[in-house]
Amino acid sequence: MSCFSNLHCSHAQLFLTLLLLVSLIVAAPQAFSQEADEGQSTEAISASATDAEDAGPLGLDERINAAFEPIADAWEGFVLTPVTIGDKSIPIVLLLLVFGALFFTIVFGFVNVRLLPFAIRVVSGKYDAIEKAGAAEITHVDVNEVEGDLVDTIRDEGEQGEVSHFQALATAVSGTVGLGNISGVAVAIAMGGPGATFWMIVCGFLGMSTKFVECTLGVKYRDLERDGTVHGGPMYYLEKGLARFGLSRLGTFFGVGFAILCVGASFGGGNAFQANQAAAQVSTLLGLQGGATGALIGLVMAVLVGVVIIGGIKRIATVTEKIVPLMAIIYVVAAAIIILANIRYVGSAFVQIFQGAFTPAAGFGGMIGVIMVGFQRAAFSNEAGAGSAAIAHSAVRTRYPASEGVVALLEPFIDTVVICTMTALVIVFFNMNGAFPYADVEKGAVLIDGARVGGVDLTSIAFDSVLPGFRYVLTIAIILFAFSTMISWSYYGLQSWKFLFGLSNTADMTYKILFCLFIIVGSAATLDAVIRFSDAMILALVFPNMLGLLLLFPTVQQELRKYLDAVKSIS
Repeated sequence: MSCFSNLHCSHAQLFLTLLLLVSLIVAAPQAFSQEADEGQSTEAISASATDAEDAGPLGLDERINAAFEPIADAWEGFVLTPVTIGDKSIPIVLLLLVFGALFFTIVFGFVNVRLLPFAIRVVSGKYDAIEKAGAAEITHVDVNEVEGDLVDTIRDEGEQGEVSHFQALATAVSGTVGLGNISGVAVAIAMGGPGATFWMIVCGFLGMSTKFVECTLGVKYRDLERDGTVHGGPMYYLEKGLARFGLSRLGTFFGVGFAILCVGASFGGGNAFQANQAAAQVSTLLGLQGGATGALIGLVMAVLVGVVIIGGIKRIATVTEKIVPLMAIIYVVAAAIIILANIRYVGSAFVQIFQGAFTPAAGFGGMIGVIMVGFQRAAFSNEAGAGSAAIAHSAVRTRYPASEGVVALLEPFIDTVVICTMTALVIVFFNMNGAFPYADVEKGAVLIDGARVGGVDLTSIAFDSVLPGFRYVLTIAIILFAFSTMISWSYYGLQSWKFLFGLSNTADMTYKILFCLFIIVGSAATLDAVIRFSDAMILALVFPNMLGLLLLFPTVQQELRKYLDAVKSIS
């Protein structure tokens, strides 16, 4: 077993991870010099921000964005390296994501549809009896505790694992159901038109199969200590799982690579993007302007998140168990009201979605372009194939790894098939009378009444057009989405950080400080820069994770048979 499995930090690990962080610092001076040459790199997406540029020197938000934007450009270009098929260029990572998900769907007999009702019964606790049968009680050992809980995790109270099926699902869903569903859908429709919604739904269904595979492996190869402490995720199943197939060096390479990329993804998609859109909604609602508005809002959010993440996974699970249903109900009910209010347009909306998927209007970059937009936004939203949610699911109390894989099926379904589709319908209804042209997009923003509006602001306007004043409620929901996503992703990133640097208070605090700093960076930067950086960070996880899944799926087949046999024995 390598040093990574034993959670000991080597000089090589330290160098690789610090190199990633130092590169962000080194790029900053270059960004300022490029700002003078390019001129447009700090252009805001609204007319008022453009006027502010001419008023004087760059404010704090603009300076932070100027340092961050070149990093986002470079990283996006690297991760989205394309392959040419005919006259079309398609990013390799999207091909790997889509064909991998399709492979799992076929190999497991359309498990995404076949086991969907079964998954609901599992998460409701119907089969909990087989989890406890024969489970050995875990004895307590001396560990670092705060108020009875292990720091950054929890001690199991007598079963194998840390949290229930529902808590694991709530924590994972809070990491995926977030502003990607609100802002990301708006970006997808703005760039790809209504047709992008169709491909988001397709990606959601296929992603259910991928999520099943990676979360089963997450539980199968997790590290479960004597005191009940759980460490799990792709970095563990890639290393340990591939080692069992005689591919220990490849497993170590994939495991370490995933851990480094997951730390970056926690700073990007799980943090900066959420902070950016929450700050945008707050500043728009309150009419706040000024050179440091975003950074100041980000500072407040950083303090709040910093207080929560000290509590660890049990407190995260407790918080998200309450927040996720609440914010989902608020958002879904509002979307349902708007859909019912526009019931006469539902048929027309789905016609636009279906037709746009196969015969996109001019300016969308053709059908391939629409597919890419739809799959890219869906992958960012539900993270199937990225492996991040397997980290939260690994903490579940269960003796059967496939039980959690089955529960994880619900995640992309809830996130993409249901919530993203409802958001898309609201925006399509809003544009039925031509409120904005789909093809006219700059930096992810469309033109409405002479001003550029994108992301969460576009969704907010669409909701407010039917439910006047709902933007205030939506702002609260957005803050809750962003908050819960950030605290869940802090757990993902911290587990990866521990995998690299071991278990120590110094390592933990270093990560948490960096995580909170990226909240400020994300709040100050522009949506265009943040979403490109976040997309690339999330999609980069697909390379090591999906390649590992394609090698390890026979183990999942065995675990599924074992769990289904156990269920039959009590039926």
